[in-house]
Amino acid sequence: MLGKVTATTVATQTIEGANGVCYAYRRFGNASDVPLVLFQHFTGTLDFWDPALLDALAAEREIIIFNNTGVASTSGTTPSTVQQMARDALTFIDALTLNKIDVLGFSLGGFIAQDIALLRPHLVRRLILAGTAPQGGPGLHGWRQDIYDATHADNPGAGTLLYIMFKQTPTSQAKGNEYLGRFMERKDRDAPGTLATRDAQYDAVVEWGIPDHNKLARLAAITQPTFVANGDADYMCPTRLTHLMGGLIPNAQVKIYPDAGHGFLWQHHGEFAADVNAFLAS
Repeated sequence: MLGKVTATTVATQTIEGANGVCYAYRRFGNASDVPLVLFQHFTGTLDFWDPALLDALAAEREIIIFNNTGVASTSGTTPSTVQQMARDALTFIDALTLNKIDVLGFSLGGFIAQDIALLRPHLVRRLILAGTAPQGGPGLHGWRQDIYDATHADNPGAGTLLYIMFKQTPTSQAKGNEYLGRFMERKDRDAPGTLATRDAQYDAVVEWGIPDHNKLARLAAITQPTFVANGDADYMCPTRLTHLMGGLIPNAQVKIYPDAGHGFLWQHHGEFAADVNAFLAS
């Protein structure tokens, strides 16, 4: 008898979009009318999702993770704007003939998720914005020097991931090391990301963060029920902007997870998954 499909055993599939891009994705979980599509963070690939988080989400619904245009095992050239990334993601969703989805966007993926909800309001049923920020938000125009240096190392290692994703406390760093162990469990691994993708994505991050209070008004058009979450010490997408989004999105609820940085959803994977599943089921 075949074993249960998990985040570390699910096969990688590909599908060609109308733009000619061949998208790599993984799809598994408990069958549900509305799948949950996850949008990945800066330079992340299929393998950067925490398997424990994915398995906890998949226990209650079907989930889909994918590499957007030019990322790792997906073909094409990574665009340098969030707007084009969102349109490319919609091409992938259209290729799968999905008419209604829930969306979880993490970090840069949360930028894209906001645009998806605004461009196709009838496509998105519910929205989760994790460790992300609104376009034009104050204090978002590029990352502070230490974070920039860490994320732009040509060969970042485990220490880099621990530094930028987890709070500088013994407890958070210990949880980071646990995540690294789970991160390495999959044997059939995705292709690595490239420096070209990193640079294009950072251009998109910087443009998104150009200060513009008028852009914040866009959030009023996100009418879907929205769960906005972060760690209490996010240095990439400052936690204060999580509260700002929660106040500007009409139907939003906010949760801040303690002793955690940008990677709070890996550190608190069990609690976050339970919160997401409850939010999507409510």
